[in-house]
Amino acid sequence: VQLQAYGGGLVQTGGSLRLSCAVSRRTSSNNGMGWFRQAPGKEREFVAGISWRGDGIVYADSVKGRFTISRDNAKNTLYLQMDNLGPEDAAVYYCASARQAWASKDISNYNYWGQGTQVTVSS
Repeated sequence: VQLQAYGGGLVQTGGSLRLSCAVSRRTSSNNGMGWFRQAPGKEREFVAGISWRGDGIVYADSVKGRFTISRDNAKNTLYLQMDNLGPEDAAVYYCASARQAWASKDISNYNYWGQGTQVTVSS
């Protein structure tokens, strides 16, 4: 099982980025997926989760209304559209595959992780 996140970079405050996560075919498409992030000195935190059908979505309160999670099972790809970015969003972003089909905020429900992609927001 392999997940590879990409699309991070440097963006100005108020800008946008789109993260992608390529998922190996050995990962069942019947899994929920999620995005997490980890800033220096902080614990990894939940950002957004999506069910395997894409019809169940949950967000952290801190990103609700600014970030959009989506997936394309035909392309085995997970996305995170991030708009109106602020310095508080700077972190390494990780994609993850869940043990179950539904969306979840609980990090313990995720058992496969990508390597992370850095998002830097300049003020």
